Amino acid sequence: MKLTKKTHACVRLERDGQKLVIDPGGFTEEDAALGADAILVTHEHPDHFNEDRLRAAMENNPAAEIWTLRSVAEKISAAFPGRVHTVGNGDTFTAAGFDVQVHGELHAVIHPDIPRITNVGYLVDGSVFHPGDALTVPDQPVQTLMLPVMAPWSKISEVIDYVREVKPQRAYDVHDALLTDLARPIYDSQIGSLGGAEHLRLTPGESAEL
Repeated sequence: MKLTKKTHACVRLERDGQKLVIDPGGFTEEDAALGADAILVTHEHPDHFNEDRLRAAMENNPAAEIWTLRSVAEKISAAFPGRVHTVGNGDTFTAAGFDVQVHGELHAVIHPDIPRITNVGYLVDGSVFHPGDALTVPDQPVQTLMLPVMAPWSKISEVIDYVREVKPQRAYDVHDALLTDLARPIYDSQIGSLGGAEHLRLTPGESAEL
């Protein structure tokens, strides 16, 4: 499986010529989802869900399909009948040849006065987990964790504890568009030394074989 990091929260997984894209939101490249056979969206926030990017991908590939939660599906399903699927915690499905399990229900708490929206994470092939904007711990082992390393709703102690609780073999940074280059060495040092897993970072467009 080939993992390619896109800007912010978006990643692309490829295997046997099939492409699966997760969270091509407004912070990522305009063409991030083009060529995808399947697209997964974790929640409705604009840095994870961008309707224009999804429409472009669906029009570019008439066989492409989207799996997402209801709040996102309601915004785009009418334009692509039968190609947008609603999922929730505990669901399983196959997308672009990948086996996917859905974990989680709610976005992390931003502030007690801000209502929580729905959020799901995706475990792909029982190996790669993208939690969206939550610190959801799947009820099974994870080899590769897409780690939301910096967000308005988190602090570094929570990120470190999340890695410790999931216990992946490796953790790749995502959700990092707001993290400046000045701060990256601090995050790399503290997560790498305290998290208990191999802590890795890819620049946008860079790939790794899993």
